[in-house]
Amino acid sequence: MDIGSLQSKVNKYKAIIESTKSYRKDWSETLKAMIMDTLEEINTTSKLGAVIELQDSIQNLEVIIFSLGQEMSGLAEKLQNSKATRPMIKNNGQLVYQQLFNGKIMVMIAYPYIEGYGQPKPPKMVEILRPEEFKQPYILRHVEEFLKEVIGWEDYDDEVQEKMGINPIGFSSNIITEEQD
Repeated sequence: MDIGSLQSKVNKYKAIIESTKSYRKDWSETLKAMIMDTLEEINTTSKLGAVIELQDSIQNLEVIIFSLGQEMSGLAEKLQNSKATRPMIKNNGQLVYQQLFNGKIMVMIAYPYIEGYGQPKPPKMVEILRPEEFKQPYILRHVEEFLKEVIGWEDYDDEVQEKMGINPIGFSSNIITEEQD
């Protein structure tokens, strides 16, 4: 029986399992501390005021969160038949480093949102890296991209959409000219 094709898949599977073990070891021995220390240095040096949190309740699925926190949004919901209002809380956004089940590191951005006001924008997946690919300068690049996205959310207006070539729904999206007929 010739199992050459099968054997190559078995070998690949075993190599991936060994890589997962190695990635998890790299995360716990060096990468986690490097990410947290670098984020702390960026936060302190820039005086951004972010909060850095390690969520480690599940071993090998740990998460490092670089959060701009929560605050009163300035919006308040008027309660029916009352002069009372309920303040709406704004989550200011997060940069997330999550260890995946296979030991690779997923970097994503959670956008700001105001609780009770529309739906939050889905997180943006920045990249997935193997521990050996992960370098300290990447963290600065991630924070810069995170701030760019947060600034875009905070300073939102329709001029930004126009510059990007995005038309609001229903406007100029289905115009047919005589030349196209």
